[in-house]
Amino acid sequence: MNDIPQLVPSHPSAALADFTNRVSGAVAELKARLEAHYRRALPDKTELVRAAIAEAEACAWHLSFFPHLFLPDLVEALVAKLALQPAFVTREAS
Repeated sequence: MNDIPQLVPSHPSAALADFTNRVSGAVAELKARLEAHYRRALPDKTELVRAAIAEAEACAWHLSFFPHLFLPDLVEALVAKLALQPAFVTREAS
């Protein structure tokens, strides 16, 4: 009688697990794309970019159940600091 496929798991814990898996997968794919993008833009700062992406991901998970919506902007802000930060700082004589 019911020929409609079940799109949502029938048990709440299964639905939560499915949601978590989908969001985690989306975040992982997005992180890979962001890392590839910034690795090309800043080839000499690969490790710093990777650390910035990890920091941004942690922050995004604290902000929302949909971290992939915030991740690109957070990464951009952190990477902008890396790109503009001087290699050394000199003090002006007073």
